[in-house]
Amino acid sequence: MAKNNLKEKKVTVILPDALLKKATLASGEGITQTLRRGLELVAAKHAYRKLLQLKGQFDLKLNLNELRRD
Repeated sequence: MAKNNLKEKKVTVILPDALLKKATLASGEGITQTLRRGLELVAAKHAYRKLLQLKGQFDLKLNLNELRRD
C-alpha cells in the first residue's frame, strides 16, 4: 500500500533516454521519484495558473503595516 493510504498506479511510459538521464541527474533521485516530482510540478503549475486568474477579484482589506509588524 502507498504512503498515507493514497492509491498508486503502476504505469509504463516510453521516454527519450537523454531526457530521463538529464532529469534524474538534475533531481539527484531515481526514476520513480524524478517522475513523481515532475508530475507534482505540472500539477502545481496548473494550480498557480488558476490562482492567477483570480487576481484582482477579491478585496481582502489587509493593512500591510499591521502585517509587517510581526
